[in-house]
Amino acid sequence: MSEKTPAHSAYFPKIRVLATGGTIAGMAGSATRHEYRPGQIGIDDWLERVAEFGLAAHLSGVQIANIGSEDIGPPVWSALHSAIGDAMADDDVDGIVITHGTDTAEETAFLLDLTLPATKPVVIVGAMRPADAVGSDGMRNFVNAVRVASDPEASGRGVVLVMGDRILAARDARKVRTRGTDDAFRGFPRGSIGLVTPAALEWFGRPWREGEGARYAYSEAMPEVPILYMGAGMTAELVDRILPENPRGIVIAGVGEGNMPDAVRERLIAHRKNGLIVVRASRVDEGLVDREPEDDPNGFVAARALNPQKSRVLLMVLIANKEGDLNRVQAAFDNP
Repeated sequence: MSEKTPAHSAYFPKIRVLATGGTIAGMAGSATRHEYRPGQIGIDDWLERVAEFGLAAHLSGVQIANIGSEDIGPPVWSALHSAIGDAMADDDVDGIVITHGTDTAEETAFLLDLTLPATKPVVIVGAMRPADAVGSDGMRNFVNAVRVASDPEASGRGVVLVMGDRILAARDARKVRTRGTDDAFRGFPRGSIGLVTPAALEWFGRPWREGEGARYAYSEAMPEVPILYMGAGMTAELVDRILPENPRGIVIAGVGEGNMPDAVRERLIAHRKNGLIVVRASRVDEGLVDREPEDDPNGFVAARALNPQKSRVLLMVLIANKEGDLNRVQAAFDNP
């Protein structure tokens, strides 16, 4: 474990940094090159760079992975969840910062939010530009994340994501731009829950999960839940092609308010009779997917405010926790 201690560190909060790679640790080899390789800077080198800023925090680091977040899945989630559990049980740790690629940061954040207690600050941070690019945003985002994780008011809010001076709750955060640092992430249905800079921090409202434990148990045996993206003219055969053997759940990235062609719906109803849990989400960027009258006879679940990728995470967690009652599944989506 790497450590960087400023002068008079006894007065400073102790922050555990868990590094997974991503653009924030990426290098292009040129300040102006578009292509780059994520996960090139290790936690030791990163903390050496951070030490130059003299932050009012004692930082210790653990390298969980050093990859692009498109490759993050259950193995890394399990290692990360275990490391966070150790940090939460350690009285010498006041807060946790996770460096992560932005492509799947919202999924990791939401998974952790569902399966961790809200007792210590847990902050996920990334970057839209590699560390050696002109205008790189990674170090500023990281310094902001340390400020958030150092604030006692950050506890009781669940996992949060810090990008571009904005603080977003895990259940709301979503990546909305492929490039650029301005509003690359937004929150829906809530916007930012706070603003942060290296010099200031302001919360919009009081913590809403004070003293709350984990809502679901974490499982290392996450089920396979595919997402089927709807488009005009899609046929029922696509349902069979995407479903794994002995399928337990599927998320539909539907058109409009979670809609799909009749042929697809009928095939899903047939699979539903064999126990498949079907969640209707939307491919539209923002908006609610409410229950419709046909959901009851069809046995479908409405994703409400969750996008397809977050719906998939929640459904995986519910299935892993052996939740199959559709009323309780719907209640979980109503209030994630």
